[in-house]
Order: sequence, then C-alpha cells, then structure tokens
Amino acid sequence: MRSRLTPFALAGVLTLTACSGAPAPAADTDSTADGHGSVAGAVELAEPRLGLTTIDQSGAISHLDLLDESVSDLGTVGEPTALSTDGRYLFAQTPAGVEIVDSGVWTWDHVDHFHYYQADPRILGTVAGAGVATIATTNLSTTGSTGMFFAESGEAVLVDTEALSKGEITERFRLSTAPGAGLVVPVGSFALVADGAAASVLGYTADGEPTGLDEPCVQPAGTVTTRVGAVIGCADGALLASVQDDELTVERIPYPVDAPAATSFHNREGRPTVAALAGTEGIWLLDTRARAWTLLAAPAPLVQVTAVDDADQHLLALTADGRLLVLNGADGSTIAETAPLVADSLAAGETPVLIADQQRAYLSAPTERLLYEIDFADGARLARTFDSTTEPAFVAETGR
Repeated sequence: MRSRLTPFALAGVLTLTACSGAPAPAADTDSTADGHGSVAGAVELAEPRLGLTTIDQSGAISHLDLLDESVSDLGTVGEPTALSTDGRYLFAQTPAGVEIVDSGVWTWDHVDHFHYYQADPRILGTVAGAGVATIATTNLSTTGSTGMFFAESGEAVLVDTEALSKGEITERFRLSTAPGAGLVVPVGSFALVADGAAASVLGYTADGEPTGLDEPCVQPAGTVTTRVGAVIGCADGALLASVQDDELTVERIPYPVDAPAATSFHNREGRPTVAALAGTEGIWLLDTRARAWTLLAAPAPLVQVTAVDDADQHLLALTADGRLLVLNGADGSTIAETAPLVADSLAAGETPVLIADQQRAYLSAPTERLLYEIDFADGARLARTFDSTTEPAFVAETGR
C-alpha cells in the first residue's frame, strides 16, 4: 500500500486499548489449514488490524489504519451514492452498478474465538445493475454469499463471497422480479428474496432454485445478520431466518406494541441484539436470541441508532442536532453525550456514519471533513479526531 501524506492529520492522539503494539503473525497458524477465514497470500495476525476505509465524493478510496495512523490510497471507483460493508469488502454504489473493493483486512468469527488476517487490498470489479441497490451481507468474508437487489430493474443478485476472497466476482444467481424496493438476504447456503411488489419473502437455494418457502411479510425493509440468524423487517415485526438441519427456516417476531416499524437495523457486528429507529421519537431493540422486541422512548429526536450489545448494554444514538448519546439499553436513560459534533453535516443534508465496535464508536462528519473516535464507555470521551482534506462522503470500519 502506498502511503499518502495529506488526506488525514491526527488532531488528538490516544492509543486504542484493543490494539496496543504492532500486530505480528500469530504463533499458531494451524487454523489456516482448516480454512478459518484464511485465503492464499493472507497473513494471520495476533490481533485485528482495524481501519476506517473512506470513499470521497469523487470516488477516491483511502484507508486509515487505526493502529499506526498511516493512510493508504486504495484507488478510485465511480462517484458513489451509497456504501455498504461486511467488515472487509466495500460495496460502493456508482453509476456503473455496485463496485466492490477488498480492504485486505478481516476477522473470522469462530464463535468462541477469532482469527485475524491481512492481505493486499484491491478493487475487484463491478456487479452491473440499475437503480438504488440494497445490499445484504453476512458476518464472514470468505464463505457464503452477498445479496444485491436493484430497485430500478428489479434484478435480484446473489454474489459468491468465497469467490470475492479469491479476487473474482461470481454471480450465483440473477433473478428478474418486479421493480421497486426489494431484498436478497443470504442465509447459509440459501437466500431469501423479496421483490418490489412482494407481500412475502421467498426462499431459494444458492443456485437460484425455489425452496418452496413463502413467508408473508408486508413492506419488507431493512436487514442485518446476527450470530443467531438473518433479520428482515416487516410492517408487523421481523422475520428471523436460519438454517436448521440443512433446511431454511423462518421465525416471525411480531411487534409487542403499536409504533412506527423498523426499516434499518444496526449493531456491533455479529452481536445478537440490533437497534432501529421507531420514527424519530422511539428506539426498537430486537434481541434475536430471545426473539423479543423492546421499545424505548428516545431522549431527543434521533436520526441514527446502533446497539453495542456489550455487558453494560450500551446503546448509541445520534440526535437531530448532531450530538452522540450513550444510552442504557435497559431503560433508554442517557449515560453520557458529546457536543454537537456533526451539526453542520446534518444541516447540509449529509448523512453521518455511526459505527460501533467493542471498544470505540466512530462518527463521520462529511461537511466538517472530520472523523471522530469516541470512547463510549468513558463518558463519551472524544479519543481522537482525524482531519481530512476531502469530504469523507462514505466511511466503513474494516478489519472487524
């Protein structure tokens, strides 16, 4: 990776507690032979190589290493309109379709322990499609699939994630459905598809063959994969999909009370509890392990929310006036808050990105041209601030 000197300048330094010292190859690398997230050419590390990978309005990609604070130029894609990630790949929506960038850093979740890898970053290519694409990923970046639904054409595409890890883009299926908002949600060796005219979701094999599963779901919107299964939002609650005894199964989790439906879910990657807005005045928490919803009152009008789902039940929320709130997930009470860090961005109609990991929260400020690192467990302390010479229109945390 070629170092760039100008995109980011460190405005205040505090070392991440989760990443002290330079990562070295792990002493025991036998696990790579068993396929624990390893691919040819990758080096296994002793700890995660976390970073913030950004794409500016022109399509220039930069990677900020959160350990040594170095910045690398990863190349250029088309002018982006949206960005999704699974913690390794960046799925950038551009006029050409969905352009895929491999950040070169990832974590393999083995339930009771983790493996961490680093390889050369690269731009993999484009999945062609028209209109806004809804992307659905899993928590593993070397197996399974990634779903893409193109609203304008109604094309439902399932991409082979294992092939991505080898530098190839392979479509497992491309189905023609009704145009409009839709979803393609990978679930193990299967996928759920909801098209723009659907009042249900249909099950398919990875090869695009119908499984016969047809589950009612009015106004399907929003999806996230947890350690328990894949969530799809519906007007009356959520569907939780998983694979049991080699069969695709779906459970319904209805809302317990009447409130605005969740349409976008966010959490610390892989954790069982996810958060969503219930309008601007409420917060939905969905515990996928307990199959239960909790509705919390918002302490202020909100624009984003995400569940850390740690031992202290931290919940993070971005207010309409640009403050980051640290809330108690048990009762919604405010534990701490920041100053209005992204007020200018929100006033300009920009959408800051809020990310939570085990140790820190990251908040982008496009108009202010800043990236914030916040210690949510220490009174919402501003740990580090990174300045950017360009507007970080889209940001993803990679290596997780």
